[in-house]
Amino acid sequence: MTNPEKDDDEVELFRAAVKGARPLKPARLHHPSPPPKPIPQQLLRDEKQALADSLSDDYIPAHEMESGEELLYLREGHAPDILSKLRRGHWVIQAAVDLHGMVADEARAYVAEFLSDCRKRGIRCVRIIHGKGLGSRNREPVLKNKLRSWLMQRDEVIAYCQARPTDGGSGAVVVLLKAAG
Repeated sequence: MTNPEKDDDEVELFRAAVKGARPLKPARLHHPSPPPKPIPQQLLRDEKQALADSLSDDYIPAHEMESGEELLYLREGHAPDILSKLRRGHWVIQAAVDLHGMVADEARAYVAEFLSDCRKRGIRCVRIIHGKGLGSRNREPVLKNKLRSWLMQRDEVIAYCQARPTDGGSGAVVVLLKAAG
């Protein structure tokens, strides 16, 4: 059982102790959340520039396979049947990018970013649509020739070939990428 006299004494004692106290303003009670972690903008710009710089327009290794106008490439150390499987559509195309209407510098950066993103996401087979060059100045496939050299410079590219007619034919290329790991 509680003693009412004792409870009254404690209440009076408390009131005497807080007699001159004033309530705090609500603004003082608010604890601001910590500021968000900074985004390393310069690092992001540097990485983007490194991707763009990693692809040269003039790179053509001696071991590139030529077959007329058709694009074919197999990185050294890989079995030749990889290329024939790629040409037959053995791997499902998991992602695609269309370079129509882009100038070479824009396309180069776009391809580099696309390939890096695919590698991070574990995508193995992609299609890059470069067009047939019908809209270019000399009606020649400008991006097709540049793309050939860009792709050979990328370590994650195992092989590439001209797309099957159903996948874009001579206006596209199918690329096999290394497994993420």
